[in-house]
Amino acid sequence: MSAEFDQVVAEFRRFEAGIRNADDRFAGLDAMRRELTGLRASAASPDGGVTVVTGPGGAVLDVTFTDAALAKGPKALSAALMATLREAVGEAARRQAVIVQEHVGDDGLVEQVLETQAEAFGTSVGELRSKLAEETARREPPAAPEDFSEDRVLRKADAPEPPAAPPASGGSAGDTFLRTLYGEED
Repeated sequence: MSAEFDQVVAEFRRFEAGIRNADDRFAGLDAMRRELTGLRASAASPDGGVTVVTGPGGAVLDVTFTDAALAKGPKALSAALMATLREAVGEAARRQAVIVQEHVGDDGLVEQVLETQAEAFGTSVGELRSKLAEETARREPPAAPEDFSEDRVLRKADAPEPPAAPPASGGSAGDTFLRTLYGEED
């Protein structure tokens, strides 16, 4: 019976460890969702005439054209738009993969995205990896948490001190009322 009990206990501990592992993985999902929701990637054509901003999943959020780009004609504008769009969507996908990999821990995800994009865009994984490094360096660092170390509990450290309390001798009419109310004598 002891061996069976030990086996049940061992199974239960493995089950608990699995639950803790799942809890740990899911704890970061809300943070990941917030990061993905705020994801923005942008690209501009080499001449700066076309700019595309994309969001999560490569959703196109904004497209802008300069007058010079519009003056080039429909074929040139279309080519510039498509190239810039591919660049912005590609950046969004790479950054999205990095965010997911950071939170979920799938070490091969970014590599898969880079390989797929290299094949689709006719470029090398190394070139895309260097673009990703540039994009990551450009990414705005997270805001530092506010420093409360110099604050007092109820007011800022640089706030003026409150006026001193009046001396306790005699007391005010309010003090007398309260003492009378609670039956306290001087």
